[in-house]
Amino acid sequence: MLNYSLLSVFIPTFLLVSATPGMCMTLAMTLGMQVGLRRTYWMMLGEVTGVALVALAAALGVAAVMVQHPDVFQLVKWLGGAYLIWIGISMWRAPATLMAAQQPRDVGRITLMSQGFITAIANPKGWAFMISLLPPFIDSSMPIAPQLTSLIAIIMVSELLCMTAYATGGKGLRAALSQGNKVVWLNRISGVLMMLVGVWLALD
Repeated sequence: MLNYSLLSVFIPTFLLVSATPGMCMTLAMTLGMQVGLRRTYWMMLGEVTGVALVALAAALGVAAVMVQHPDVFQLVKWLGGAYLIWIGISMWRAPATLMAAQQPRDVGRITLMSQGFITAIANPKGWAFMISLLPPFIDSSMPIAPQLTSLIAIIMVSELLCMTAYATGGKGLRAALSQGNKVVWLNRISGVLMMLVGVWLALD
């Protein structure tokens, strides 16, 4: 049994939040520039898996434990941020021909999935949002499992739709810059955006 009145409010609420620029959306746009829309879907798979895990953990109270041990969470953030910064530096240093030819084939699916997963689970705003948002949309008079399943499914679909839009924008920017010497700037823009996401993740 589900409370459809609550769900009807939750859907536009989370769509609006997902569409707001943040770490995961910036990562989607960056990878849309870097590897194209199709390969960016592997990152999105990792991201929505991470977001679903965060939502489930927040609902089950794991977040409360992390609040009591912030040093562990801080370590996860720093490691995740360092990983993304390293990727950004690699993008910056890539030769002009790498973006146009080799890079889309060389980036592995596991690497892309891990980028999305790490960004999702190490995002403190994601945890704070799930802790604050989910409880008001759960009806305590009804079974929790089907409600939580529905909410997490809505979250995953919303994230996927919004990241697709951001990645499509990145792909368009790539097409505009992937000519002549502009390819070098495309590498550098992608690298800077990726490094900014890493710094954002580590220091937020």
